[in-house]
Amino acid sequence: MNLTRWSVRLPGGQRRASASSDRDPGPTPSVPASRGDIPEERIAHEHAGHEHLAVHDVLGHLPALVAIGYGPGHRLGYLSRAYTEVFGPRPTGVPAHQVMPELEELGLLPLMDQVYRTGRPRTVKARKILHHPASSAGSTEPRYYTFVCAPIRESEDLGRQLAALTLGETTTAAATSTPTTASPVTARAVGTAGAVGAGGGVGTVGAVGVGGGSAGSVGGAGARTSLGLSSLGLGTFASLRRSTGASDVCGVLVFGAEVTDQVRVTERLRESERRQREAAVTLQRSLLPQKLEQPDDLRVAATYQPGGADTAVGGDWYDVITLGGGRTALVIGDVMGRGMRAAAVMGQLRTAVRAYARLDLPPHEVLQLLDGIAAEIDAMQIATCLYAVFDPSEQSVTYASAGHLPLMVRSADGSVTRPEEPGGPPLGTGGWMHASGTLPFPPGATGVLYTDGLVERRDRDIDRGLDALAKTLSGATGTPDVICSRLLRAMGVTPEHDDDVAALVFQLPQREHDSAELFRSASLDLLGGAEAASSARAFTGGVLSSWRVGEDVRDMGVLAVSELVSNSLTHGHPPMRLRLRRTDRRLTVEVTDADDHLPRRRQALPADESGRGLAIVASIATNWGTRRTPDGGKAVWCEFPLREG
Repeated sequence: MNLTRWSVRLPGGQRRASASSDRDPGPTPSVPASRGDIPEERIAHEHAGHEHLAVHDVLGHLPALVAIGYGPGHRLGYLSRAYTEVFGPRPTGVPAHQVMPELEELGLLPLMDQVYRTGRPRTVKARKILHHPASSAGSTEPRYYTFVCAPIRESEDLGRQLAALTLGETTTAAATSTPTTASPVTARAVGTAGAVGAGGGVGTVGAVGVGGGSAGSVGGAGARTSLGLSSLGLGTFASLRRSTGASDVCGVLVFGAEVTDQVRVTERLRESERRQREAAVTLQRSLLPQKLEQPDDLRVAATYQPGGADTAVGGDWYDVITLGGGRTALVIGDVMGRGMRAAAVMGQLRTAVRAYARLDLPPHEVLQLLDGIAAEIDAMQIATCLYAVFDPSEQSVTYASAGHLPLMVRSADGSVTRPEEPGGPPLGTGGWMHASGTLPFPPGATGVLYTDGLVERRDRDIDRGLDALAKTLSGATGTPDVICSRLLRAMGVTPEHDDDVAALVFQLPQREHDSAELFRSASLDLLGGAEAASSARAFTGGVLSSWRVGEDVRDMGVLAVSELVSNSLTHGHPPMRLRLRRTDRRLTVEVTDADDHLPRRRQALPADESGRGLAIVASIATNWGTRRTPDGGKAVWCEFPLREG
């Protein structure tokens, strides 16, 4: 709300308020050449009239709710027309609590008491009022006002001036015990403010907008009391103040500026932001795994906690990917930034990771590929990622990090390992060769992947958060779901948290008794030669019989071993090894050798004497694949489902 600049012309060449008044001052006399030509009585008379007119017009023409109360009981002395249009007329000379219940409803009456006692102005913002428009009697519409309660201080001239304005009839009314009704002043301007000095001094009131303020003054000789106009976020207010103590406060001015438009705009903006945030949260949740893959050997659980209602959604994400051959990829990442853009980039990166994971590459090679595509997706978005692979045969976790926080592993004895190396810059930077590291992951171990929202706080260093997480993890026991909940609770993550949090917990259980019988492994080193294939077949048949595997699966397993070992003997190099693993769900056959050439399935011609081995394996197994091993060789594997009994 803009307040138009107004001023006053006093006798002696000074300017007077350019608004009309209900009073008719009569013909304007010509201005004498010198002030000494005017009788003192006339000067004093014209001073009083113009001062009365100017202050009356200031309060009456403001498009605001104005009320003035005097004394500790806040005897009503003046109401503006705008006030009476909203709340109706009120009798003057009566304590406010008796005739102005709206002050209590709006919480203004206690505020007025406080202002009267302390002499300091107080503000309440955007109070809802049911407005009764004169044009539609009986109907109501909500309006919003920001109120300021400001002290009115006594001075020799100001007190007399305001008394003449507001209490001229009140004194008589109080003496006769017949309350009168405060007469509103006709408003003729969009917004006005003015001030005069009772002893010939002049004050000015400047126009203000929503970003600033100006002040004028109403003052007497030797004492200046300012009429300040300032901006408070949603509306403009006026206050009467003087830099003295509270002992000279004689009344309280209540000024209510309408801020309905601002409130409604703010509400629309908040609603728009709420809908946008809900859409981003929905998008992000839809891009996260709806149901985590559950590997045979690992127990896994994950949690995602978006930031509070005032926090835009971020780009935290996680994933669990079964790679085949019993191996599992565990991924977590964080796209810096907020809103739909971060969520969209996150979804594209997660899709890319799943595609690259199917290549069964080492973790550092997956990040190398992801680094290139991250720059293509959005070069302006910084993203971090940690990619880890659990190998049940080796009972280890191999990992690589692109600017992400370190993996934490808790052993069965409660000790926590937090490797800092190897690491690398965030995705999309390019020009960096990532590297992989390996940690042992024996039965009873628990691993945690997480985003920075779990450990980072505005009031503490991130290293302290990492230490706190390690300490919490060292004492955390139970299932991954239980550990997830405990970590969030111990780290102070609540629904009002100011950052997104994602955490992924994986655990290799210690299996005993009947459960241990369902998770078995065996291996055989192959020495080469013509007898290697027959030795492998005999070994496989005996092991599968001891594991009480069904006859049909045993026969197909022996056939697959024969083909894979024969291929390795023909095309590979020693050392060669046969591995057999069973879980409660499947049987895995794997053959490794020292040659890094990955075989591929091809269509053999009728006259060909070779090239049918992988075709046979693919036809009898539910899944098969190849990968390079860390020592520079290769592994070829296949899987068969196990049925109960």
